[in-house]
Amino acid sequence: MKKTFSYLSNYKKIIALIFLLVFIQALSQLFLPTLMGDIVDNGVVTGNITYIWKIGFVMLFVTLVGALVTVLSSYFTAHVATGFSRDLRSVIFKHVSKFTLNEFDEVGTASLITRTTNDVNQIQRATIMILRMALMAPFMLVGGLIMALSKDAKLSMTILIVIPFLVGIIYLILKKAMPLFKAVQIRLDRLNRVFRENLTGMSVIRAFTREPSERERLKNANFSLMDVSIRVNRIMAIISPAMMLFMNLTIVFVIWFGGFRIEAGNMEIGDLMAFIQYVMLIMSALVMASMIFVIIPRATVSANRIRDVLELEPVQIPQGNVTLESTQGEVKFENVTFNYPGAEEASLANISFISKKGETTAIIGGTGSGKTTLINLIPRFYEATSGEIYINGVNIKETKLEDLRNQIGLVPQKAMIFSGTVFENISYGKPNATLEEVKHAAEIAQVSEFIESLEEGYNTHLEQGGANLSGGQKQRLSIARALVRQPEIYLFDDSFSALDYQTDAKLHQKLEEETKDSTIIIVGQRVSSVKSADQILVLDKGIIVGKGTHNELIKDNKVYQEIVDSQFDEGELV
Repeated sequence: MKKTFSYLSNYKKIIALIFLLVFIQALSQLFLPTLMGDIVDNGVVTGNITYIWKIGFVMLFVTLVGALVTVLSSYFTAHVATGFSRDLRSVIFKHVSKFTLNEFDEVGTASLITRTTNDVNQIQRATIMILRMALMAPFMLVGGLIMALSKDAKLSMTILIVIPFLVGIIYLILKKAMPLFKAVQIRLDRLNRVFRENLTGMSVIRAFTREPSERERLKNANFSLMDVSIRVNRIMAIISPAMMLFMNLTIVFVIWFGGFRIEAGNMEIGDLMAFIQYVMLIMSALVMASMIFVIIPRATVSANRIRDVLELEPVQIPQGNVTLESTQGEVKFENVTFNYPGAEEASLANISFISKKGETTAIIGGTGSGKTTLINLIPRFYEATSGEIYINGVNIKETKLEDLRNQIGLVPQKAMIFSGTVFENISYGKPNATLEEVKHAAEIAQVSEFIESLEEGYNTHLEQGGANLSGGQKQRLSIARALVRQPEIYLFDDSFSALDYQTDAKLHQKLEEETKDSTIIIVGQRVSSVKSADQILVLDKGIIVGKGTHNELIKDNKVYQEIVDSQFDEGELV
């Protein structure tokens, strides 16, 4: 909580003003019972109507002042809490944006979303409670005790006897509830993950008629969250009735003993009425404290989860100041090995090859052979465990990440479409791209005809994730996004899998013309997509088991021959 609330430092002046307003509000509430007792003893009992009107106007003024400062404190509290949550979300997003893929794999996307939304909301609610009630409660408690003692010290003993019992009850309840608050957030993560998987994978679920099992999985996650939430609420529900019970019992005892003291002439009726009001204020302060103790443990769990994200240091990617020359785009791997964290075996082992400017290097292999992993090492999404990677003769560790990635046009395995227009999605690769450049990239990517058939053309709005596009359309838009950038190095990670053979052939022909001065590295599943490459790397279990042209590999590489045979009948592909 201390680390999380350190981001409130920008609101010091407003918080100081809230302290002052809450203090004035507490004083107004503490002053009213005394005025009421004074009216009874010196006005009602004596029949002094003038005095009643006089003190009545004073009470009205105090009430109006209290109401005004209450409104102002509520306004400024809301301003601080919402601004603080906004800043906290920004800090989390800025920190998460520095994560490598390792950190995303460690925390999980669903959990990061929950922490940025639900957990921050819990902190926001706690901030409001702390600024309002956590300040008001001690003022009311201490002030109420002082005023009660000033009215009748002996009668105040009833309050001092009750308070330890109330504190003990609150402590026991919170001790039981604290572990459950953490369980609530963990199960909320799980529910969000199931929701996310169901919504993003709906087509697969329907294709395999897995709706019943997914509904059951969601039901289990939902009921699991409901179960622990009910257990928490059952425990926390004890606080309010327990507080009210003790409050009413205390008032009964006060009236009972107070009656004896009035009868004995040791106390005035007005003082007893004021004393009862102070008892109610003290008990109200304890109720407020109990409410704070309800929200703070849950907020503490959320704060710890946010702290875990903020303290999760991303793998430090060493950078240098060497500038990459744009006159060539040679990529060189030299004995590169890579292990995923916690993996027993290397995903890539002793990878060495050179991809020269104006040449196309294709990578092919079975599922899990390390093709995508190899591609991800070039823009440094992951760091090689050992070995070196060079671009234009410069070790990529000696360059700035921004400089390195500006040299690369990446088309990922899963086409990512952002909500926005077609133009905005293609120009994402080059923010200052003109309409002519975007149209040219779309034409090469074989998607211009489709775009122009749309009613609004390049201004057509696309749904998040390209929900209103086919797989092939999304892939071609993703390819156009890389092409409009005109980088020195193109990385195509299985980017043609959703295209029909005719479109694939046309696209490759156009690509060869457009990228003849660039370095191209293609990860492919289809032999037809890689057969024209200047060199083909055959991967098997993270090891290069073949290197050469299509004609060379088909003659003497067993793994490549098996891939070809699995896709074509004998003699069909030459």
